Amino acid sequence: MKGKIVILGAGESGTGAAILAKAKGFDVFVSDASAIKPSYREMLDSRGIRWEEGRHTEEEILKAAEVVKSPGIPDTVPIIKKLEEKGIPVISEIELAGRYTDAKMICITGSNGKTTTTLLTYHILKAAGLDVGLAGNVGNSLALQVAESPHACYVIELSSFQLDNMYDFKADIAVLLNITPDHLDRYGYDIQNYIDAKFRIIRNQTKEDAFIFWNDDPVIRRELSRRDPAATLYPFAESWKEGVKGYVNDRLFIIESTNGIYTMEQDLLALTGTHNLYNSLASGIAAKLVDIQDEKIRASLSDFSGVEHRLEKVARVRGVDYINDSKATNVNSCWYALESIHTKIILILGGLDKGNDYTEIEEAVREKVRALIFLGVDNSRLHAFFDGKAKRIEEAGSMEEAVTKSYKLAEKGDTVLLSPCCASFDLFNNYEHRGELFKTCVLHL
Repeated sequence: MKGKIVILGAGESGTGAAILAKAKGFDVFVSDASAIKPSYREMLDSRGIRWEEGRHTEEEILKAAEVVKSPGIPDTVPIIKKLEEKGIPVISEIELAGRYTDAKMICITGSNGKTTTTLLTYHILKAAGLDVGLAGNVGNSLALQVAESPHACYVIELSSFQLDNMYDFKADIAVLLNITPDHLDRYGYDIQNYIDAKFRIIRNQTKEDAFIFWNDDPVIRRELSRRDPAATLYPFAESWKEGVKGYVNDRLFIIESTNGIYTMEQDLLALTGTHNLYNSLASGIAAKLVDIQDEKIRASLSDFSGVEHRLEKVARVRGVDYINDSKATNVNSCWYALESIHTKIILILGGLDKGNDYTEIEEAVREKVRALIFLGVDNSRLHAFFDGKAKRIEEAGSMEEAVTKSYKLAEKGDTVLLSPCCASFDLFNNYEHRGELFKTCVLHL
């Protein structure tokens, strides 16, 4: 036995980390302060891994040589503080998995668009016949795949929480889409702490590695001047300028790489809107760097069907479009949604506020929004900002009430948009649950 590894949290990442650590000969103990889902309990039991739920037994945990922390656990919880005091290393599941694979790692982060870009990149590589796994915030646990179904390449969506506890892990291709305020409640309400977490994606990169990023993001530009990354840079932008490797020129979608220049008509892209242009450029650059054939990139960029709960068209009812953007859990995501719609809007906002500054959407709300519907347990912060700035404001205590009110308020040709700006945990299990309820209520109109 190699020593003791404790896994905190027994969700997808924690269970995967436990299975990998056990496969590598460690004494493994899993501890979850909440109840463990039956499916994960079964996975642990079938591999002889000890676990506890509903508590953290300090005596057991503090004997660990190393601890793998699930991304949902903040550094402020007492057990993490005690581990720090004892000098016991705390790492992420991604860090653990990276020790046991030489696979090519394509890692994607950003405040917005990372799920779409991750799934699109995976779609291109998979359709081209590569041996590729999907991991991180989407797909199966990276550690579980490394342990039991390894791949030659992985496309990994990484949140700032997953990046926080990565140290020696290295991305062969790192993608940073954008940085706007998010999760500030986890970062001491200091945006720089959040920025630093996002920039860990280029940690350990060398000249042989690639860093793909949005050229016109002011935060990224400022940080690049401070950090001087070692990786080869692949910026993308809406239009050509010196040094940009992905852009649009005269309705042509263009990517320049060491593997040649790729072009296609912009109108053939499956995903529409400026934000999706950026996602397509980032995915296209990554695919070109992996040397996917042009015709295969073209086919995949043309037939990708998008991401559920992200600007998902649900139905048209009596001339009104209903769009599910439940995945918009921060203000910048909502701004993208508002920018992509060219009709008057009934906007459903609200949930668990993470320290949001709504200034970014104020102008769009004044210009485009016919009515705001606040859907949350505590809407005081929304009222404090929007009262007097919106033409009409309503409250809703449930999704059914929000959809019913939006139906009554909307006029023919309008769009009802669920784009909450907030986390879902006050009224719903997660953003998927919120989005599914919205779709169900719309389809019952």
